[in-house]
Amino acid sequence: MAIIKIDKMNETKRALTEAGITSMTATGKVFGRGKGFWDAKVMEGAKKDMPEALAHLGKEPRLRPQRVLNIAVSDHNVQLTIDTIIEVNQTPAPGDGKIFVLPLDDAFRVRTGETGTTIL
Repeated sequence: MAIIKIDKMNETKRALTEAGITSMTATGKVFGRGKGFWDAKVMEGAKKDMPEALAHLGKEPRLRPQRVLNIAVSDHNVQLTIDTIIEVNQTPAPGDGKIFVLPLDDAFRVRTGETGTTIL
């Protein structure tokens, strides 16, 4: 599972497809935040000493729009998938997203009844 910025969605899908990772599910717009107590637009304004932005800085973090990608791949494609997502989404600023790697015990194709990693 990967959580990425909304504005990077099409670029991420294109890069994954070019890498041969074509099966994925993207949930609609979700809202979340990382550990940091910041909002990118507010922080940009605060750096420029804009009074409106400085007034918004407070103790409570704001939730930001994000996308969640669920991608199931065989073991040999895990690192390629991670590297591709990072390559597209990594910037020097906080908030680039997170990738969670979970074990996949089995898979079942409903239409044919096939099982195992060959259907990934």
